[in-house]
Amino acid sequence: MVISKVRSSTKEHVFFFSVYQKLMHHKSYNVLLFLLSILVHPLTYLSYRKRKHLLQYRQAFEQRSQYYKEKGLLTKWQVKFAEQELAKAKFFHENVSEKQLQETASKLADTKIQQLVEQDLSKDGLEDPSYLQYFSQQLKNKSFVVLTFLPAFLFYVALILFANPFLQYVIERILQSFIVIVGVATLVFTIMYLSPFDPARNLLGVTATPEQITNFNHIHGLDQPYLSQLWNALSGLFTFDLGTSFAGKENITHSIVNKFPITLEIAILSLLMAIAIAIPVGIISAVRPNSYLDYTFMFIALIGLSIPSFWQGLIFILTFALKLQWFPATYNPQNWLSLIMPVIVLGTSITASIARMTRSSMLEVIHEDYIITARAKGLNEFKVISKHAIRNAMIPIITVIGLLFGGMLGGASVTEKVFNISGIGSYIVDKQFIPDIPAILGGVVYIAITISIVNLFIDILYAFFDPRIRSKMKKS
Repeated sequence: MVISKVRSSTKEHVFFFSVYQKLMHHKSYNVLLFLLSILVHPLTYLSYRKRKHLLQYRQAFEQRSQYYKEKGLLTKWQVKFAEQELAKAKFFHENVSEKQLQETASKLADTKIQQLVEQDLSKDGLEDPSYLQYFSQQLKNKSFVVLTFLPAFLFYVALILFANPFLQYVIERILQSFIVIVGVATLVFTIMYLSPFDPARNLLGVTATPEQITNFNHIHGLDQPYLSQLWNALSGLFTFDLGTSFAGKENITHSIVNKFPITLEIAILSLLMAIAIAIPVGIISAVRPNSYLDYTFMFIALIGLSIPSFWQGLIFILTFALKLQWFPATYNPQNWLSLIMPVIVLGTSITASIARMTRSSMLEVIHEDYIITARAKGLNEFKVISKHAIRNAMIPIITVIGLLFGGMLGGASVTEKVFNISGIGSYIVDKQFIPDIPAILGGVVYIAITISIVNLFIDILYAFFDPRIRSKMKKS
């Protein structure tokens, strides 16, 4: 098939072609799209090989090559390249036979002719298409799209989704999150595999016989090679079949489903409390820097960062539960008041961090030229801060919130232990001393999944708050 530089007619179906051409510039997309359309490539390639030898390009190429040979250019370049090769051999003190010299010169001359002919034909609007170019041109053909739509259904769905810059941005983040989750699972499993702890010995006790230990390892697959164990663990994670724990024979998926919601609930409530308090405090401190309010708020924030959560939890229990008897000392699912102290304890340090970041980000923004211009136009201070300053200061604040939320899920185990909360954090801590590999892996990975979802939401917020990101997505 000859690919002409002449513009295609407007009646051609160019939607899939244009999207495919855009994505083919990225190697990762190149591989992904090839795999999604793998069922149609065998027949398409046969068609390509069949038509390639009937193309006008080959005839034009042969005619132009013969033209240059008749003009004597081939002989002229052979002599020139032979002289160059001979001079090179003399310089390096090498012995070259006449036959070898002529063969090298002929190859170089043929390559030169080929390059010259290709340049001439390209100027005339003729190109020798590769298979991928041929395949992309077929996407303009409506009949080809209709015939291959079912075999390459996922391929066309991917092209439709990637046609929208925002959807492409979201899909890329989802794929990155998937890679991160697999990486986290592999790393955690490898650490547990290399751990000096022996699950069989820890569970069966020092009096266990070698036969009992061997039987335990065989039942739980611990006698299999590393790669076999890793594959079983990863396949179980993504099919939601985590098996049973080493200790207690409990269903791990059922345990995580029961324990993870309370950890997530406390983390979300703590985060909402922190945002509701920290962002207004940070804005007030930035709007009135070095004032009494600024010093007071930042001093309280510094105290919040410095207090260990386990110590703060014990003080809260002694004060508000035992002495004042305002709240229950331990968590009770039937009493919502029992959530207040864990939420405050877990949210104290992140409230302080968000407040300090808000103040720092706002101080940078309110001295920018566009804020000075807004004030010079006569806008009141409230509009300047709410409409211009806060929106531009939110990017670093959102980043910190996402990082802190991930830390809350992982670090909630201390708070859960203090308040006797049977959450995922305390569950992982209890299981790591065995080590109960399936239970630990399941808990850690599902925390990683939650954090990845939060980070995806934060990336979407980036695009919402920063028009530069939206503009970059459209340009790409």
